Amino acid sequence: MTLNLLHGGALDQVRKAFPGAPEPWIDLSTGINPWPYPPKGINLETLHHLPTQAAYEACRHAMAEALGTPAKTLCLAPGSELLIRLLPTIITPKRVAILNPSYGDHERAWVASGCELKLTSDPLSYVDWADAIVLCNPNNPDGIVFSRAELCRAHDALKKRKAWLIVDEAYADLSPSISLASLGGAENLILFRSFGKFFGLAGLRLGAMIAPTAVLQTMQAHLGVWPISSIALEIGKEAYQDLRWQEETRRRLSSARASMDRMLAECGLSVSGGSDLFRYTETRDADSLWKHLAQSGIYTRRFDWSTRHLRFGLLPSAEAEERLRSALGVHTLR
Repeated sequence: MTLNLLHGGALDQVRKAFPGAPEPWIDLSTGINPWPYPPKGINLETLHHLPTQAAYEACRHAMAEALGTPAKTLCLAPGSELLIRLLPTIITPKRVAILNPSYGDHERAWVASGCELKLTSDPLSYVDWADAIVLCNPNNPDGIVFSRAELCRAHDALKKRKAWLIVDEAYADLSPSISLASLGGAENLILFRSFGKFFGLAGLRLGAMIAPTAVLQTMQAHLGVWPISSIALEIGKEAYQDLRWQEETRRRLSSARASMDRMLAECGLSVSGGSDLFRYTETRDADSLWKHLAQSGIYTRRFDWSTRHLRFGLLPSAEAEERLRSALGVHTLR
């Protein structure tokens, strides 16, 4: 195939690449909650004026309270991806150890900065070498989780050398107990948070960085005066204050993940990891299976570094499950 369809979320491109696939497409290429937060009421009048500082602060405080971090340690952004790309312009480590495999934008951002990289499955073992250690917790795509205790030990060791621990907590809403948000503002600790995945509203473009004051202020200067839309601020505030929905959603996602694991196993796929928002599977020929599923109108996530792994987002309905089960069954019989 000539199109680069390795990343998820490009449904428009994959639809063009497979024009004969049945509609509607089932997009399992991203780890986004298929049952999004339902805003109680969107006031369209907020679109008539620029986002206010009061609205920004209200959303920031709601997020900070939900995450358990001081609001003064947190800045909002239009998604965490932009923060990841901007961070190398703010701190300048010479040697960076990055968890691998993991979310690829971290590697791309630090490669572009010109620093020396170490891609490793055990980044915390480089506390005496790295000027910065970068990891996702839980990790994407394999779901590996680092405990608070081991991250705190690594942070203590790095801090003594004035080196950085950078943790992407995009999926930490699933398991708040693993988050380092309560340490927000600590020296040499930077956290990224994402709204869109757990709350299922990725198109809203809302994320955050938790960091020491100097880093935070520089990032805010880069982002400008109105980084977040009025609608995103309004919905973000409401969603982060809705703790009951968050607890119910964690239970629902856990149950859906367990059900999906059973179905994938019945269809001959080995689930080797993931989170309650995506499953990381092993198969003999991932490229062949990815193409077969695409021809069946089912979009999954594949990787340029493996021919044996595919990632599946959660199934949104019983109808989607039946289509996936049928497509996997046909492929198994080949």
